[in-house]
Order: sequence, then C-alpha cells, then structure tokens
Amino acid sequence: MKKTLMVAALTGVFATAAHAQSSVTLYGLIDAGITYTNNQGGHSAWQETSGSINGSRWGLRGSEDLGGGLKAIFVLENGFGLNNGTLKQSSRLFGRQAFVGLTSDQFGAVTLGRQYDSVVDYLAPLALTGTQYGGTQFAHPFDNDNLNNSIRINNSVKYSSVNYGGFKFGGLYGFSNTADGFANNRAYSFGASYNYGGLNFAAGYLQLNNNPNNLSLAASNAGAVTGEYTFAAARQRTFGGGVNYTFGPATAGFVYTQTNLNDGSLVSPTQSGTSKGVGIDGGARFQNFEGNIRYALTPALSLAGAYTYTRGNMGGGVNPNWNQVNLQADYALSKRTDVYLQGEYQHISSNSEDIGPIINGLSSASATQNQIAVTAGLRHRF
Repeated sequence: MKKTLMVAALTGVFATAAHAQSSVTLYGLIDAGITYTNNQGGHSAWQETSGSINGSRWGLRGSEDLGGGLKAIFVLENGFGLNNGTLKQSSRLFGRQAFVGLTSDQFGAVTLGRQYDSVVDYLAPLALTGTQYGGTQFAHPFDNDNLNNSIRINNSVKYSSVNYGGFKFGGLYGFSNTADGFANNRAYSFGASYNYGGLNFAAGYLQLNNNPNNLSLAASNAGAVTGEYTFAAARQRTFGGGVNYTFGPATAGFVYTQTNLNDGSLVSPTQSGTSKGVGIDGGARFQNFEGNIRYALTPALSLAGAYTYTRGNMGGGVNPNWNQVNLQADYALSKRTDVYLQGEYQHISSNSEDIGPIINGLSSASATQNQIAVTAGLRHRF
C-alpha cells in the first residue's frame, strides 16, 4: 500500500513538472482609428479604420520542452477588422500565421505551415512600414516589395538560424501542392541580418512563380500564394537591403528594394483603387528608396518619419514616380496601450496613364495626383 501511494505521488510530481515545461499563450493587438482623407475618387472622406499601423489580430502561441535544448512550437494567428468584425486575409481563420515546428538552442528552428517570407523577417524591421512606427499606411506603393506583409506563403517550410554573435539567417520554400504543376504558384525566399553595437544590416530575396491569372485565384487554391496577391505576373522577384544606426534615443535608417515582374498584365484593381487596375505592358519594375528616423523624445513619447521615393517602369514608356512623406507621433499610456497621430502625403509625377495615388490601407485612389491621410488612433496589446 505504501509503495502504491509513493508511486502515485511521484507520478503526480513528474506530471506536474512535465506540464510546467509546456506553455500556451493567448495574445493579440487591437488597432482602431479615425482617418481623414482629402481625396478618394474625387471626394474627401472621414472613416473609422482598423489596422492603420498594425493589423488587428489575436493568436495562440505555444511551446513544449522536449529536453536537450529542443522544443516543439506552434503559432495560430487570426487577423480581423475591428470596425466590422470580419476576417482578414481572404476570410481565413488563421490567415496571418499558422505553423508548427521544432526549435533547437544550438541549431535553430524548422517550421511548417502558412508563414512570413524572409524579406519580412529580416529586412522589413529596418523600414518603418515593417514596424510599429508607421506600419500599413507607410507601405511603399501597392506594398510592391511586401515589407508590410500583404501576402503570406502557404505550404511553406522555413528554417531560422540561431543568433551567431549578431548574425542571423534563414530561408523558406512554399510548395505549389499540385501534381501537374510543381513550379507553378510556388515561392522561395532567403535573408540575413547582422547587428553590431548600434549598427543593423539586413538583406532579403523573395521569388514567386505564378501565372498571369493569379489575381483570380481563390483562397481555397492549393498554391503557395493565393487570394491576396497584388500583381498578375508569371514571376515576381523582390530583393533589397538596408541599414540603420541607433545613437542615444534616435535610430536612423535607409532601405532599398526592387521588385521585377515578368509577363505581367496588371496591378490589382483593389490596390490601385480603379476599376481596371494599372496596366503593365509585358513586365514592370519598382525601385523603392526609403530614408527614415525615429526618436524617443521621452520614455512615453516617440516621433517617427520617413520619405520614400519609388521609381516605376510599367513598360510601353509608362514610368510613374511616387513620392511619399510620412510622420507619426505616439504616446504610451501604459506598457500595453498607446495613442497615436500620423499623417501621409503621396504624390505621383511623370504619370502619363493618370494613375490615381493611393496610400496603402485606404479604400480608393485619389482623382488628382496627390493624396493626404491623417489618422488619430488607439492601440492595445494583450
């Protein structure tokens, strides 16, 4: 009887210890604001907006300690519109992220599922669109380089290294998941970053092999990129690099990216804000040059700004240029809650096709060559 009680007690102790080595965390972010736009289709607009900086989301994050520095991990993350409660990312339940994998203290992590590409992982944090200091509305035109993670990669296998004295690297491959089209609608990406003192360097590459009709592909399609794609093109290649330097309360940076489209037909009409989209004569190229700065005026109050010049080549002699100026002031009410005021000004020049400027995250393009947006918002993290 005593042995039985002892075994039962020890079993309870070990079960408790094993349970203590596992964790599941519920987390999220809610971003809501009021946005004024001077011109959307010829009219000014006042709108309640969700995700002007960071997309509203909730998620589950978990890990289990398997011993020897090895853990099983998972993330399930849902994106939603706070103003109407609808699902984002083409109405997916866990459209922002959904993956499971193993991570090692010595060798890094391997994960499988719907995930961010390496340009987002390594380069985006150096651009204000990839951070809390600008986000959605600070994105480059059409988010052509995906620094604001407009798309995620389905069916992907990702490797992320450990930190080797400030150096990190990784790569991703997204399967087409079709028996008769291995190379059609697949994706691959790789990137790296290096931190030394106040200096940060990063670079990344993303390639999407699709087809000219990819804009019409539903979210239920088996391919690597479906339902959210910005461009209709047989192939998209995006690459870039960046650097920033932190000195005292300030961080200044520069990011360059280039996106090349082959056998393209149009830019998504939902992104351009026109009924027919922006025409592409065979292929297109976007080059983005962003200079940015952020400054912690006090522990609670931060200021940030960026200027982006985008040079476009749409083929057929159509070569529009975009100029966008972004400013933000943010005040932290607590560690989890902050209020912000931010504004954007976008201007298009050399615009022979009369492309309407549209600040990312807004519902339609301007009827003139300029668009201005100002948002007052509230963010809460949990």
